[in-house]
Amino acid sequence: MKIGIIGGTGIGERLLDELGHENIERHDVETPWGAPSDAIVTAEWEWGEGERVGVALLNRHGPGHRYPPHRVPYRANVFALKALGVTHVLSTGAVGSLREGIRPGELVLCDQFLDRTVSRARTFYDEEAVHIEFADPCCPVMRGWLLQASRRVAVTLHERGVHVVIEGPSFSTRAEAHMHRALGADVVGMTAMPEARLVREAEMAYALLTLPTDDDCWRPRPVEDPGSLLSEIRANLDRASESAFALISSALADVTLLRSTPSPAHTALEHAIWSAGSEISSARRTALHPLWGRVLQA
Repeated sequence: MKIGIIGGTGIGERLLDELGHENIERHDVETPWGAPSDAIVTAEWEWGEGERVGVALLNRHGPGHRYPPHRVPYRANVFALKALGVTHVLSTGAVGSLREGIRPGELVLCDQFLDRTVSRARTFYDEEAVHIEFADPCCPVMRGWLLQASRRVAVTLHERGVHVVIEGPSFSTRAEAHMHRALGADVVGMTAMPEARLVREAEMAYALLTLPTDDDCWRPRPVEDPGSLLSEIRANLDRASESAFALISSALADVTLLRSTPSPAHTALEHAIWSAGSEISSARRTALHPLWGRVLQA
C-alpha cells in the first residue's frame, strides 16, 4: 500500500518537514502524456509501533505555481503516481463556499461532483471503449479513514459535500454562483476534475479534502474590492491549511483501516474494458500497462 498526496497549498512541504530528510527520493517520471507537474517525492511515514507506510507527494501546480487549473497535466500526474505503486490518493484543494454553514478556514470532505470543465482530457483511453463505474467518485474506505482521524484533532470538518468543478482560471460570475447553489453544490473549485475520473480509471482509491477560502461571489460583500477578496482568500487558505495538515497527520498516524479494507476502486476495470482484445494493439497494451495491466496483459 502507498498513499499519494496531491496538493497545491504547501501541505506537501509541511509533511516533508515532519518526515525529515531520511529515505526521501525524488522521481522524474516520464509518461505517455509527458512529464507530471513536478517531481514526485516518495518517503516512508512511521505510524504505530514501528510500522511504516509509503507516501508519494505531488505538487499539482508545479514549482512556483507554474500550471493554472486548466493546464495541469492531469493524465501525466495520475499515471506517474500509479507507476510508482500508489494505491490510494488523497487530494487537497482550495475552494469557495456556496453555503452559509460552510465557513472559510473549515474543511469539507467531498463525496460528489458536478463537472463543468470544458477543455480538459477526461480519460486515458482515447483509443479504446473503457467505461468505468463512477456513481460514487470518492472511496468510502478512505472517507471512513479520514473521518476517524478527524475525531482525534480539533478541526471543523464537514463530512459530505457536493463539489462543482469549473474550468477557470477566472472565478464564477455571480449568476453562475447562484446557479451552482441551485444545482445543489456546496463548494466550487477548479482542479478535482478530471483528476478524480483518472484516478478511478487507474484503479486507485480517491478522497478529496477541500479547503474553503471565501464565499465565492453569491454572498454580497460590504466593499466591492477584488484586491481585498484575494487578500482574504490567502489568509483563509493559511488557516485551512493548518487544519488540513493536522487532519492528514492524524490520518497517517493510523492506516489500519486502509490496510485491512479493500477499496471498490481497486477493481474498477474488472468489467470496464469493452473493446475486443484483438482491437487493442500491443503498443497500447505496453504503453498503458501500469494502468490496466492487472486485467489486460501486455
